[in-house]
Amino acid sequence: MKEITRLFDFPYYQLENKPNDAALVTKYNGEWVKTSTQEYIDKANAISRALLKLGVKKDDRIALISTTNRTEWNIMDIGILQIGAQNIPIYPTICAEDYEYVLNHSESTYCFVSDEEVLEKVNKVKKNTGLKEVYSFDHIEGCKHFSELLELGKDPSNQMEVETRKDNVKPSDLATIIYTSGTTGKPKGVMLSHWNITSNTLDSAPRVPLKEGPNRVLSFLPICHVFERVLIYVYQHAGASIYFAEAIDKIGDNAKEINPNMMSVVPRLLEKVYDKIMAKAEELSGIKKTLFYWAVSLAEVWEPYKKKGAWYEFKLSIANKLIFSKWREALGGELHTMVSGSAALQPRLTRIFSAAGMQIMEGYGLTETSPVVSVGKYKNNMFKVGCVGIPIDNVEVKIAEDGEILIKGPNVMMGYYKDPEKTASVMTGDYFHTGDKGEIDSDGFLKITGRKKEMFKTSGGKYIIPTLLENELKQSRFIEQIMVIGEGEKMPAALIQPNFEFINEWIERKNHPVGNSFEDIANSEIIQKRIQREVDKCNQKFGKWEQIKRFELTPDVWSIDDGHLTPTMKMKRDFIKNMYKNLIEKIYRP
Repeated sequence: MKEITRLFDFPYYQLENKPNDAALVTKYNGEWVKTSTQEYIDKANAISRALLKLGVKKDDRIALISTTNRTEWNIMDIGILQIGAQNIPIYPTICAEDYEYVLNHSESTYCFVSDEEVLEKVNKVKKNTGLKEVYSFDHIEGCKHFSELLELGKDPSNQMEVETRKDNVKPSDLATIIYTSGTTGKPKGVMLSHWNITSNTLDSAPRVPLKEGPNRVLSFLPICHVFERVLIYVYQHAGASIYFAEAIDKIGDNAKEINPNMMSVVPRLLEKVYDKIMAKAEELSGIKKTLFYWAVSLAEVWEPYKKKGAWYEFKLSIANKLIFSKWREALGGELHTMVSGSAALQPRLTRIFSAAGMQIMEGYGLTETSPVVSVGKYKNNMFKVGCVGIPIDNVEVKIAEDGEILIKGPNVMMGYYKDPEKTASVMTGDYFHTGDKGEIDSDGFLKITGRKKEMFKTSGGKYIIPTLLENELKQSRFIEQIMVIGEGEKMPAALIQPNFEFINEWIERKNHPVGNSFEDIANSEIIQKRIQREVDKCNQKFGKWEQIKRFELTPDVWSIDDGHLTPTMKMKRDFIKNMYKNLIEKIYRP
């Protein structure tokens, strides 16, 4: 096969080099259903033939909205791309109005949805869009089904036209427009070419520690986000079996069923897994409890490459046998690596999970960089706790005078769709301005130090980097979310969403006279005093001017659905400030 230069080349490469009977695996009605590499390609070709019969032209846009990752999404992806059309992935969790905006802005002509809930939102706005038809992956009454296209494309008589279209797709052609959720304003459409993503996949692949022979990976982060999508192409290139999790709350069950070797994660998920493990530890007693906390305290000071010496490694081997083996069993027993991206990861979690035999490789990237800029790798000393690895091949990282991270390489986007001004504002020559601040150490490791826009000055003229304080405080099991505020004010303060689930368990255990409603917890003096202890502990690590002087607890959960968080779990700072104006007033103008 000739060189891989376009996204649809990946399954063909797999067929020729590493054909797999279980290339894509999805659970239907309680059964894992395997799709082989050959079947994957055959179905993608049938989709291409059907789309041509529907009159889909080069550069037409087709939207895909799926609540979970599944085989059909990947078949559609290849079927769309190889006829020169573009795949417009849309976050399932955004509101109907945002669906309408993205469908219109991208000028999508067809839309494929996963289930009834998504269909309902699309149907609300369909009449205001240019959609000709909506198809679904699930069987839904009154909606055309995905299988109708497979049937329509069964006749191979127009396959030559598919081949001609394929041959005419250039690596520099637009492949997809990914609408970034953005923490303010309307989503921006990031235009990525075939080569943007393909080069990024090929340059990232050597960093992924897949073992020789069959590999099973569990996929559950939204495939509409370029992080998971690139990993899917990486796995295809490696010939791995990709199992799609049923839902985020089924990850543990699915992992036990398929025994994955690897999966991608976001820090929030690792925090939740860790909190659950620690909550179970509270139920232990006697020697079991003592051993558990001894193992965790050992893991908290873990260093890679056996830097802590033979005696530490001996103790760790005992902890692994007695305690950490059970953690691994809960995730299938064969998980050796988790790739973390999307947000900053607490170094403490990197140490704990890595010590427990599940190495965490933290990476850094943005949608605009397709996405991978740098990622760690345990082999060849390319791993350092608290860093996001070394930049991948062909990607250049430069630190500007003000500390901003600038990126140059074949992975940098074509631009923002229909927004040349916005595109010009983030580019200096070939360098993309990330908006993140960072530094590169003497060994070439990249460290993220904060967000340029999020850094603020107090009225005393002192600079505050809120993410440093937030990441420190999120290590507390009492705190689910925290946003540091204080721009133009005399001191930094914080809005805190308590970890209601953990606090309710804590109240019960301690027998405290606190009601268990969110309102009761947020207003409880006992809880406020307990969280004050966490804040005091954090403050000791920062200069006097940076310390959080006051905080308020919010009486509700910050969520994607209610608008506090983007679909990638980043805080919408302006929205949160606006929503809790009264609490901010209480802090600064009591």
